[in-house]
Amino acid sequence: MDGTELSSWLDRLGEEYIEERVAAGDDRERARRGVARDRADFFPGEAPAPGQLVFRLLEDGQAVGSLWIGRVPERAPEYWWVWSIEIEEPFRGRGFGRAAMVLAEVQARSGGARRLGLNVFGANAVARSLYESLGYETVELQMGKQL
Repeated sequence: MDGTELSSWLDRLGEEYIEERVAAGDDRERARRGVARDRADFFPGEAPAPGQLVFRLLEDGQAVGSLWIGRVPERAPEYWWVWSIEIEEPFRGRGFGRAAMVLAEVQARSGGARRLGLNVFGANAVARSLYESLGYETVELQMGKQL
């Protein structure tokens, strides 16, 4: 992605994440502060920080999604994270998500990773099924109830 494309993608990703956090019960302002902090840390000067990789996923030259993976700063360098994986709606269910996760594993491994983690919202049954089929296991579970 060029600078303008990356900036636009980060804006959209941030807004979507804020909405997901609010839907999960978080305070909107707290979510906004978290997004701003992460953007400054992971994309200083609107470019990926060392150890962060962003891919535009293509099929025959057409964008079908995006992938962002990278090291987790507060953890050992061999621990990497899938920060974002998106497949555009018209391309879902056609194997692009699986291919993106395989790419994530290959790239993380080549960067020295020995473990790759990710978060998935509990209501996202399709994504959870994909990750489980690729051998990912639940290592932490957070629950909540609206009062």
